[in-house]
Amino acid sequence: MPKHTPSSLNPRSPLVLDTRELPRRPGSLRTVKRVSPAPADLGLEMIGVPEGADLDLDLSLQSVSEGVLVSGTVSGPVRGECGRCLRPIEDSLTVPIQELYAYENSTTDETTDEDEVGRMQGDLIDLEPALRDAVVLTLPTNPLCRTDCPGLCPECGVHWDDLPADHSHQQIDPRWAGLSQLTRKEE
Repeated sequence: MPKHTPSSLNPRSPLVLDTRELPRRPGSLRTVKRVSPAPADLGLEMIGVPEGADLDLDLSLQSVSEGVLVSGTVSGPVRGECGRCLRPIEDSLTVPIQELYAYENSTTDETTDEDEVGRMQGDLIDLEPALRDAVVLTLPTNPLCRTDCPGLCPECGVHWDDLPADHSHQQIDPRWAGLSQLTRKEE
């Protein structure tokens, strides 16, 4: 999971966590509950969290020997369209999140690759990459309005739910049309 680390984090950004009030003693714990606007492009092509929608963050920050372990849940609305019938989908999701953020200049810097573990910048943690990974990996690549969605008729494009049971677009080759008349007379 690649982490992007901007040159400097804004401590007032809603997805940046400030750990100054969390003692750097292993086992110290602090909870964070806040509502944050969703960042842009939080989703997939057909489904995602609308930009600016309220995300409920219910997190705990725990000091560990190498950094801060952030764990908890993120909840928010999801909007998209069905992959079969193109009807709109409105739902909500709650995803677990857990990420270790290493202190600057800790031994984790020497023992792990740069993209294996999140890095703190001073006392600040950028939660957006971990949140993005958790949400996007939870979303379906082919969302459905319901599990038994029949989709659209491939010929006329009308929802199968709106068509009669005997709906058909059977094309008869004009060269064989005379034969089809013979079978109708026998019925």
